Amino acid sequence: MASLYEQLAALDKSHVWHPFTQMRDYNNADPLIIERGEGVKLYDVLGRAYYDGFSSVWLNVHGHNVPELNQAITDQLGRVAHSTLLGMANIPAIELAEKLVRIAPAGLTKVFYSDSGATGVEIALKMAYQYWHNRGVYAKKSFITMNQAYHGDTIGAVSVGAIPLYHDVFRPLLFPSHVVPYPYSYRHEGGAVGAKEETLSAIQTILETRSDEIAALIVEPIVQGASGIIVMPPGTLRDIASLCRKYGVLFIADEVATGFGRTGAMFACDLEGVSPDFMVVGKGLTGGYLPVAATLATDEVYNAFYADYEEQKSFFHGHSFTGNPLGCAVALASLKLLEDRKIVEGVRVKADFVAAKLAALADRSHVGEVRQQGLMIGIELVREKASRRSYDWADRIGVRASLRARELGMLTRPLGNVVVFIPPLASTVGELEEMTNILARAICEATEGS
Repeated sequence: MASLYEQLAALDKSHVWHPFTQMRDYNNADPLIIERGEGVKLYDVLGRAYYDGFSSVWLNVHGHNVPELNQAITDQLGRVAHSTLLGMANIPAIELAEKLVRIAPAGLTKVFYSDSGATGVEIALKMAYQYWHNRGVYAKKSFITMNQAYHGDTIGAVSVGAIPLYHDVFRPLLFPSHVVPYPYSYRHEGGAVGAKEETLSAIQTILETRSDEIAALIVEPIVQGASGIIVMPPGTLRDIASLCRKYGVLFIADEVATGFGRTGAMFACDLEGVSPDFMVVGKGLTGGYLPVAATLATDEVYNAFYADYEEQKSFFHGHSFTGNPLGCAVALASLKLLEDRKIVEGVRVKADFVAAKLAALADRSHVGEVRQQGLMIGIELVREKASRRSYDWADRIGVRASLRARELGMLTRPLGNVVVFIPPLASTVGELEEMTNILARAICEATEGS
């Protein structure tokens, strides 16, 4: 008789289509099937333990199976699991909106809920377009985005995405965007200074000539995630925001990956004192428990939709589970833990520890660069260090390093040739030491041999 694992594996391969996964590869291997979580570890159905070295795709904050978060969901479940936000309200959604406004950059006063980062971005794009339309400015209907940007997988979010591997096949379905370089210092001949200048110059050139047709600029602030954890040179975000203000273009900050302490500040925008017109949050909003996202906007934006019924200026957009009480309740509990346990302040200390631990990796023959902002870390692996020559796609070097890390007891997922390390923010220094030891060993063995 087949074991439980064998039964589950067979059913998984027969029926589940996994995201961002080549299923031929997946079905030719033994799947990892998670049964439970405890603290910063996940346990599979065979009883093996793994550090959650990428926070279950960048969203876990406090660890797994957290009593306070579990209780928040249980308590709310005893009241009501869901009630629509269309034309009515619920208590957790109201309380969470007030809390988000209180901790967000100045000026963001309105909260529109959704269920994922992609839908939150979609909302920001549609709001930005309709803002101008409601004001009678009909020419402003295009967007500026960044090279290698990733903002989610809905059609609008993909339209402002610029990762060819993910997005090119869908181009015939998308609206066009103006693409400018994201400042990638390691791959720029002029280094950080040259990369920053190129980005700002490209934005200014477009705005000088076409600002009358551009509704908004969207950017992943400070850290561009899916492109390989690319960290902006200091001052770049602030200068981008200033250019948008100067030329009358709305500014959208996609904080889905960077929000709630991940970069060492509550939001990445806080690192440079930037207040956008829209800010999209998700992932860590609920501590990694339930799918809730939010798009925050200013009074200026909101007021363009505030009109008499017959003017038909309402924002006709929504989701069945918008403002779900269970999700909002656990988000409130997560934000309380962030404050009570001083998680954001702790990230700064832990980030310094991780940086010191990984410093030696920078000298390895196949490590091109170790990039870090807070507890967002990307380690770019190269075939040849001096020339910065990349590994070929077929080498699967990031995959090999990540699989070796799994064998050693830690889960992560690569971005091409970049190995990602994004641990839960609540990880202790001792846990971070063990995780970084595994990470370094896995990279060295994958690139240099055991």
